[in-house]
Amino acid sequence: MSAQKLEITKLGGQGDGIAEMPSGQIFVPFTVPGDVINAGVEKSRASLIAVLEPSPDRVTPPCKHFGPDDENAGCGGCTLQHVADDVYRDWKRDLVIAALESRNIVAEVAPLVTCEPGTRRRVVFAARRTDKGAILGFNRASSHQIVKIETCIVATGRINQALPALRRLATAVAVGKEAFRLSVLDAEPGLDLAVDAPFKLKEQDRLRIISAVRAEPSVIRLSFNDEILIEKQPPELTFGSVVVNPPPGGFVQASNEAEIVLSDLVSAHLSKSKRVIDLFSGSGTFALRLARQSHVHAVEADGPSLAALDKAARRAQGLKPVSVEKRDLFRRPLMLAELKPYQGLVFDPPRAGAEVQVQDIARSTVKHIAAVSCNPTTLARDLEILIKGGYKLTSVTPIDQFLWSSHVEVVALLERPKR
Repeated sequence: MSAQKLEITKLGGQGDGIAEMPSGQIFVPFTVPGDVINAGVEKSRASLIAVLEPSPDRVTPPCKHFGPDDENAGCGGCTLQHVADDVYRDWKRDLVIAALESRNIVAEVAPLVTCEPGTRRRVVFAARRTDKGAILGFNRASSHQIVKIETCIVATGRINQALPALRRLATAVAVGKEAFRLSVLDAEPGLDLAVDAPFKLKEQDRLRIISAVRAEPSVIRLSFNDEILIEKQPPELTFGSVVVNPPPGGFVQASNEAEIVLSDLVSAHLSKSKRVIDLFSGSGTFALRLARQSHVHAVEADGPSLAALDKAARRAQGLKPVSVEKRDLFRRPLMLAELKPYQGLVFDPPRAGAEVQVQDIARSTVKHIAAVSCNPTTLARDLEILIKGGYKLTSVTPIDQFLWSSHVEVVALLERPKR
């Protein structure tokens, strides 16, 4: 590794600053376009040693855990707190534009819809046993080392207030030496915890964890590797006006505010569709809202999530008929004939996208499509297939659900022109 003076000219796709050198690009975390820095360089990567001339677009990070490794910092949860808001927002919107351009898709991308700090209701912590109890926090960037945090400014206030309780419960859970994940959902009645661990529990471990949860009033449920150990009260989320009891560790949009924006865009686009199909439906984020105006068929591979959707629909008042189908759409996508009854369709797949399913959708007669994705790259690939199939892309909206990270949520709306 050699120390070099570098000038940062732009931000890369993961949020690292980029210096253009005769040998190629060098990526430097925690830098801003316009910075002149001293950095330790090793091939195409570098570590920041000192900022010699700060960019006018460099700002003071609002979180003490952010930044290069030192006594308090090093948390890998955020990557861009040091970048001025306007530069950050333009960069995040440009991620979507670049993904579309890579597929030769010309579209007007709306301004980034922003989310405020303190609104993230779903957080996944890393934890591990130590001699002094469990350490709870986030991994350093590109590392398995856990940085202990005292506060997380992107998480909701209730999650932050419960951090001491979460550490106590992590200590009760940490019977193995291996690190584990503690997912926390800020549900309406309280916190829902889901542990994903590489070790097993003995009966006395279960009893100890149950006793520990009983002592924490902020926590209403804890599951371990999908097994519910204790449920003091069913967690609840409200999708539109429908109350849902999400399963342990089930997929939920990270921010309630972002979920509302996503749902409003989808619902408005599909408002004239008498029959709608919701693919990768989860527990009903879109399906239960759409059922106020349309007959809905929800398709999802995860049984517990689908059961939660079905239960919520059955007990809700004022919905049009909702049917459900458990189906792995990667292995068994809906065929052309199965899509024929629907005028509207929404799909919100995992990061891998829905390439196989989209190939059949592109040949269908569905009039209105809403595509939702947290991965602009795979979304652009799927949109290219639909556009080649004759669909017209009418709008693209990026939503900053994952604040100060390189991830962005996108809603793309398409329609099939009249023939």
